[in-house]
Parts: sequence; structure tokens; C-alpha cells
Amino acid sequence: MAFGYVALVLHAHLPFVRHPESDYVLEEEWLYEAITETYIPLLQVFEGLKRDGIDFKMTMSMTPPLVSMLRDPLLQERYEEHLGKLEELIAKEIDHNQHNGHIRYLAEYYAESFQSIRQTWEKYDRDLVKAFKQFLDSNNLEIITCGATHGYMPLMKMYPQAVWAQIEVACQHYEENFGRRPKGIWLPECAYYEGVERMLADAGIRYFLVDGHGILYGRPRPRYGSYAPIFTETGVAAFGRDHESSQQVWSSQVGYPGDIVYREFYKDLGWEAEYEYIKPYIMPNGQRKNIGIKYHKITSRDGGLSEKGLYDPYWAKEKAAEHAGNFMYNRERQVESLGGIMGRPPLVVSPYDAELFGHWWYEGPWFIDFLFRKSWYDQNIYQMTHLADYLRANPTQQVCRPSQSSWGYKGFHEYWLNETNAWLYPHLHKGTERMIELSHHEAEDELQERALNQAARELLLAQSSDWAFIMRTGTMVPYAVRRTRSHLLRLNKIYEDVKSEKIDSGWLQKVEEIDNIFPNIDYRVYRPL
Repeated sequence: MAFGYVALVLHAHLPFVRHPESDYVLEEEWLYEAITETYIPLLQVFEGLKRDGIDFKMTMSMTPPLVSMLRDPLLQERYEEHLGKLEELIAKEIDHNQHNGHIRYLAEYYAESFQSIRQTWEKYDRDLVKAFKQFLDSNNLEIITCGATHGYMPLMKMYPQAVWAQIEVACQHYEENFGRRPKGIWLPECAYYEGVERMLADAGIRYFLVDGHGILYGRPRPRYGSYAPIFTETGVAAFGRDHESSQQVWSSQVGYPGDIVYREFYKDLGWEAEYEYIKPYIMPNGQRKNIGIKYHKITSRDGGLSEKGLYDPYWAKEKAAEHAGNFMYNRERQVESLGGIMGRPPLVVSPYDAELFGHWWYEGPWFIDFLFRKSWYDQNIYQMTHLADYLRANPTQQVCRPSQSSWGYKGFHEYWLNETNAWLYPHLHKGTERMIELSHHEAEDELQERALNQAARELLLAQSSDWAFIMRTGTMVPYAVRRTRSHLLRLNKIYEDVKSEKIDSGWLQKVEEIDNIFPNIDYRVYRPL
């Protein structure tokens, strides 16, 4: 009998980026990098754990935009080309560094790694959603959903139909891809406002995640803090993030990823190789970019990039094992201490962005692998669980109202509503009003039905919290602005066309091909609740 529980939760999300109208768009590579560095390495970890008889338990969100992109034939084809270029370049690197022992060793390591990625990719016939689903079916992985396009719900709460569309479209999409309705939801940016749980209950959702202070400032004050879920008055459970275990992993200052033997993210062959040599592998316009082949380790924590030692995956893997052991030890002590105070088994919920593991922190998948193995063999203080299993085993919890919150900067809504992105919201609100108005329209023929459904897609895509986030971080801002504007302009054109009963079928077909997410959407989802 374990003294407590630890629940690892990964949030796998990327904005919907797909440009059939262009031969090359840099932002599409967000997906290709995540497949190579995060999603396939995680699958390989899960396969290894199952092969070795370790009955691992983990919760993972897979957002509708990510699932849609992973199953898109065009993006699968383009990923294949992307991986082929990496393989071609690394073969040249092995040849190019015949007399440079350590770099050649690293190039050969990458060549093996890319070959292994390709084998997994081909093993599942390019369908990584099917690959993750097998672990859902075996109850090792609890896959949960998210908002349809990761829309920031507290900033659209004045339009309940818009929030409902984000929830219901996501649930329908999940059912189409996984064969059942989702039990849980990762609220986009863990952003909660009072009342959203009623819609979650109506959609059949059993639980959601919030930041720790969303639970701690609940009414009445939860007896067990964030170390047990609470039930809202609708019966939907809320799980709170544990700050201590989260910071140990995600913080590059005090957390594991900043260790000096780990791979340095910001020194990349795409920027460092001789220009004519690397030119075929960078952007078509000749601009340099990250390739994903990195030869250096962090070396020092002072932040400078000049004097960096060469990376060694052997020692980095040893360090990942050491850090997994440290994480396990800290959870053991935490669970023992909390259990003594609480008088019941505590639950430590540790949620992270999935892309941290592998993409930002290259050794992250090794860390997860070692953590599950060590937790299985080397301790008996806590049990690794996923959230659905925990609720099944612990069906009685305190009833509270969570506090409005997010997991962003300062824990409220400031990151998504500030001087960099406030201009967005009047346009999004107007678009929402127009979509609600269109939802009352009964389509007269198939063309009008298609146009109305496309309007719903365009609004959902414009609402993605990623665009406001990018504007705030200051990276790729022109792209985020362009995406928001283009979706709203398309929505407005459809609105005018429907009102004037003159739908441009040729234009509509082009837009349907570009923004092809949610093929089975029904615009009537925006009708008043």
C-alpha cells in the first residue's frame, strides 16, 4: 500500500500551422521539430517501459490542433522530407569530420538517432495519434483534450456560446480520433473562471487542471490544499499543480534542464556551419535557422554562448538518471511529510508542457524513462498514477469553488491581455457576435452550409491563445498578427457573403483547403445555450 500518489501530466500542444498555399513556411517546422525531438522519443520511452513489464501511468493532453496536424497527409509528407534532409546532412557531417574525433562521434550518434526516429515513424505508418492511442487503450496513458484551438476562455466568458464551442468541438474531435468522449480537459493555459465547470459537466468532462493557487484560494479553503483534488458543485473535479515538483523540472535556473552537462539549445549547426556548406539545409531565401543538430553542452550557467564545451550524450544520460533519482527522492520525502500532516494519502500533480521534454530539454525523455523505472523498482512510498485512475480509486473529495487563475506570469490573465495584444480582443468579440448571429441562420443549400461551417473554423482559429502569447513574448510577432487578421478577414467575408446571399464558391473551396481543421464541424454549435 503506497503512502501517496504522484501524477505526471504532459500538455502536448502546438498551434494549427499548415500552409498548402506555400512551398515553405518556417513556422511549420515547429511540428517537425516536436515530432523528432519530443513525440517520437516519448513513444519510444513508452514502448520500452511496456516491453520491460513496467505498468507506467501518465496523463497527457493532445490538443485538437496537434492531433489534426499529426494526421494531415500534407504535413506527414513534408515531415518525411524534413527528416530526409536531416539524414542527408548528418551523413555529410560524418564524412566532413573524419579527423575530428568528438564531432564525428556526435554526428554518428545523431545518425543513429535519426534512423531510430524514422523506424518508429514508419512502424506506425506515419500515424502518431494511432501510436499514442494504443497506450490509451492499455490504460497506461490517459489522453485528455483541451479547448478546440486553445482559446483563452476567461477572456471570452461574456460569450458563453464561444466557450461552449471551444469545449464541445474539442470533445467531438477527440471522439472522432480516439473512439470515445474525453474524461478530462487541460483548460488552455490552465485558465479557469467561475462557471466554466457547468459547461464541462454538460460536455461529459469529469476533471480539469488548474494552477495551485486556483485551488488554494478556493471557497471554502480546501482542507488538503493542492494535494487532493476538489469537486466543484457540478461534480467536475479540479486538480491543482504542485509548485515544488514543477519548479524542479521546468526552471532553467534552479531546475534540472540548466545542468552544465546537458545539451545547449542555442548553439546550432544551422548558425555555425560555413554558409555555402549549410545553404541547402537552411531557409530557401538563404536565411539561417536552427537545424536541430547541436554539438555543445551548456558548460556554464552564466548564459554566455562563446566558450562552450562539446556535448557528450553518455554523460548527459548519466546525469538524467541522477536527476530522476533526485526527483524520486524528493517526492518520497514530500509524500511522507504530507501524509503525516494530512492523515490521508496525498496526491502530487506535476504538469509540464510536453515540448519541454526533448525539444527544449533534450534529455527530458531519458529523465521520464528513468523516473518511471526507478519509481517502479526503487521505492514503495508513492504510486505513479494518472488522473482518471486516481478519481476512480478516490471518488469522495471536498466540494469547493476554485479561484479564477491561470498558470501564466503572475497567475492571472495578464500575459494574454496587455499592451502588446489588447488590440486583438475587440476584433475577436465582434467576430464572435457575428458567428453567433450566423448560427441562427438555417442553411438553404450545401454551399451555404459549407460557408457557415467554415466561418466557425475561422473564428476558432483566430481565438487561439498562441497568437496573443507570441505577441507578448516578442518572437514571430508578424506571423501571429498575420494569422489573426487572415482568419478574422475570412470570417467577415463569409458573414457578408451569407448576408448578401452571394457566396464565392471558388474562394470558399480554397479557404477550406487551407484551414481544413475540424472536417465535421457544425456551425450550429454557436447557438445560444
